[in-house]
Amino acid sequence: MSTGFYVYLGLSGFLFLVVVLIINSLIYKKNMVNNAFATIDTLLKKRFDLIPNIVAAVKGYMTHEAEVFTKITELRSKALAGQSSPEETIAADSRLTGMLKSLMVSVENYPELKASENFMHLQRTLNELEEQISAARRAFNSAVNEYNNAVQMVPTNIFAALMKYEEKKYFTIIEEERKNVNAGELLKK
Repeated sequence: MSTGFYVYLGLSGFLFLVVVLIINSLIYKKNMVNNAFATIDTLLKKRFDLIPNIVAAVKGYMTHEAEVFTKITELRSKALAGQSSPEETIAADSRLTGMLKSLMVSVENYPELKASENFMHLQRTLNELEEQISAARRAFNSAVNEYNNAVQMVPTNIFAALMKYEEKKYFTIIEEERKNVNAGELLKK
C-alpha cells in the first residue's frame, strides 16, 4: 500500500469526522432551541395556572371580608335604627356579636394587613414569574441566534440545507403582551 492510499484514508477519515461534528453541532443547536422554547412554554403554563389561583385566593379573602363588613354594617344599622321589635333587636345584636367574634377570630388568624400582604405576595409572585419568563425568552433568543448562525455560516450552512434546517424566528411578543399584567382588572372579574 502506497503513501497516497494512507493520505487518502487519513483525509477521508478527517472529512468524515468533520461532517459528523458539523451535523452533531447542528442537531445540538436545534435541540437547544427546542429546549429553550419548552422552558418558555412551561413558564407560560405556570403563569396561566398560578395567577388565576392566586387572584382567586385574594379575591376570596376580600369577598369574605366584604361579606363580614357588609353584614356587620347592616346588623348595626338595624340595631341603631330602633324600629325593630325588641326580639328583632336582640336577634340582630346576637348576630352582630357573632359576626364581630368571627371578625376577631379572622383578625387573630390574619393580622390587620393580611389583605395587603396577599396583594404584595401576588405582586411578588407576578414579578418573579415575569422575570423567569423574561430570562427564558433571552435564553431562547440566544439559542436561536446560535442556531441561525450555524444555519447561515459556511460550512455548516451546506449541511443545514441538506438536512432542510431553516432559520428559526426570535421570540417576540405582540404589543398587547408588552404591557404589565393588571392584577386590579383580574380582581374585578
